[in-house]
Amino acid sequence: MEKRLIEKFKEIFEREHPRVFFAPGRVNLIGEYTDFNNGHVFPCALDIGTYCIALEREDKNLRFYSQNFPEMGIIEISLADILYDKTHDWANYPKSVIYTLIESGYEIKNGMDFYYYGNIPNGAGLSSSASIEMVTGVALNNILNLDIDIPKLATLCQRAENKYIGVNSGIMDQFAIGMGKKDCAILLDCKTLEFRYSRLNLMEYSLIISNTNKRRGLADSKYNERRNECEGALLNLKEKLNISALGEVTIEDFEKYKYLIKNKIDRQRAEHVVYENARTLDAVNALEKSDLHEFGRLMNQSHQSLKEKFEVTGKELDTLVELSQNFKGVIGSRMTGAGFGGCTVTLVLKESVEDFIKEVGKSYKKEIGYAPDFYIVSVEDGAKEIF
Repeated sequence: MEKRLIEKFKEIFEREHPRVFFAPGRVNLIGEYTDFNNGHVFPCALDIGTYCIALEREDKNLRFYSQNFPEMGIIEISLADILYDKTHDWANYPKSVIYTLIESGYEIKNGMDFYYYGNIPNGAGLSSSASIEMVTGVALNNILNLDIDIPKLATLCQRAENKYIGVNSGIMDQFAIGMGKKDCAILLDCKTLEFRYSRLNLMEYSLIISNTNKRRGLADSKYNERRNECEGALLNLKEKLNISALGEVTIEDFEKYKYLIKNKIDRQRAEHVVYENARTLDAVNALEKSDLHEFGRLMNQSHQSLKEKFEVTGKELDTLVELSQNFKGVIGSRMTGAGFGGCTVTLVLKESVEDFIKEVGKSYKKEIGYAPDFYIVSVEDGAKEIF
């Protein structure tokens, strides 16, 4: 793969000896919409992701090319003009990282050529945007010797997505992509960035990503809407609680003071966040005790809350999750990512995976009208230079 991409870089840019970087996609096993509320999440890095082949230039020009969007050709700009441009589409993500690094005081004297290829399905909720951001950040960090540690780089890439792209995402995506570890998930406290690795010993089960193949058209706007609703609930709870985020609220305190949240919708959003945060900690505890059935049960609970309390699922996700949960070899299934389409994550008996893909795929197509895609994934390391 890497050698083929290097040859494509040489063909497109007519230059020799680039360097090759890779950043994975991520799946969040449990802990959805808790990250921007400073709660806990439990993601892992995958074996699918984004490759970046890069080489510094002697002038001030930046050139971007994606094998995934060849019709757009080479997008060329100057270091002096890296503001957001809607016509640049996907290239705004790497541009956002360069802009943020410069704004944060890091010196980027020369331009660069970037060639990208990603095998994360676009719009599927596996964080292709954060993968592009992090692979760009790691490339710049290594080539220019910026000496930025990965947690710091993750926060810079999050800032790029928040301020430059305009999506008020939390830290989870960039952190998981940067700090991923083979065969482990990360229990991350999104307030303090304290984390620990937890070994994913799935025993006789496989991790299956199922793509509804519905693009998440509403996800960005609804994400910001849900964030505003959570902030409204937080403001109400502050009347009695000394807190700075919903992730600090215990179930006991929420039940005691939820009457303060007069808006019913805001109260439902807060209920999901508080209970999901507790569920995440319980799920990690169950996994570390090798109680996969309890872990699966909590995954199922998580999806139900995202459906009923946070209202971010939709017909496609609910259909795929229900079909999966009803399959005999499954112990847990839930949506993952921002919702409104995208993917589910499911624990399936290894011996039943082939039948799961066949039967669930057939039933989903009958119900929805088109087929899902399935990915049998492995858990791998975070963003890095390959060679």
